[in-house]
Formats: sequence, structure tokens, C-alpha cells
Amino acid sequence: MTDANESGRMNAVEAAPVETVVRVQTGRIDMAAETARLSGGGTVGGLVSFTGYCRDEGGRLSALELEHYPGMAEREIEKIAAEAAARWPLLGITAIHRTGLIAPGEEIVFVACASVHRDAAFEAARFLMDFLKTRAPFWKREHLKDGTAGGWVEAKDTDDAAADRWHRL
Repeated sequence: MTDANESGRMNAVEAAPVETVVRVQTGRIDMAAETARLSGGGTVGGLVSFTGYCRDEGGRLSALELEHYPGMAEREIEKIAAEAAARWPLLGITAIHRTGLIAPGEEIVFVACASVHRDAAFEAARFLMDFLKTRAPFWKREHLKDGTAGGWVEAKDTDDAAADRWHRL
């Protein structure tokens, strides 16, 4: 694990603490444990999670290498989480991103948002993912089945368009 940051931000809508967990790590993500941690207490009415996986890209990929800017990546994810907490009445936020070599079928990123109501959880989780893709400093390089290292994966215009919609809402 590269870094683990946990904070109790105050939610602007309900003025209640928002449990926020942000981590960048090399090891696998225990999604069941992370979900269970957010779902307890009896106040949660909706918990939405998203897990992004490494694809094999039609059988040609042996691994995806993810690098990040240590410290800066965590701070940027924390800023994105704080924006979500200020925008929706959330009870908890988790954002975990992996680095290192990740094999096809393994998880890359896990985001979960808990709220009293489902709509806030859905919207906040989508918001987090849209901005993780565009603002958090991560870089991806393909490692091919033939043993060669492919190029660095370019950012997609569709990711920018997804993030841009939040400026209009």
C-alpha cells in the first residue's frame, strides 16, 4: 500500500461527518469488506459501488501497468471526494485505486458512496469516477502477451465529456 488517508469531512447538506477513505495501493481490493464497512449502522438507505477491471483487450494484453504521482494522486482524489460530499448528502465515500502491474480480470479501481437515499449515492459515485478518470494523476501502460511493453494509454475524449457534464449540472 502506497498511502492510506481517512478523514471525517463534514457534509455541507446535512452537516454530518462524512466518512471518507482514499487509498492508493498495489494489492488487491477487498470490495466485500469495503462495502460492508460503509453499509452498517442502520442509517444508510443506499450504497452504490463501482469496480473498474483490467480488460485483456481481445487477448493481446498480459497486464496493465499503472503509475501515479505519490502524494499528489491521493490529494487530488481527496479533493474530488470533498466536492462530492459538498454536493450530495453522503454518509460515506470510499475511493481506492491500484498501481503496479494488474492482470486482466483484476480490479483497478473501487468507488463506493453511501447515503440515506439512493439517488445521492448513484450520482456521487458517478461523479467520483468521472473525475478520477480526468483529474487524478495516474498513467497506464500496456504489457502485451508477446512480452513487449506497449505504449502509454492516451486519455479519451469520452472521459473528458463525462466530466464536463458535471459543470453544467
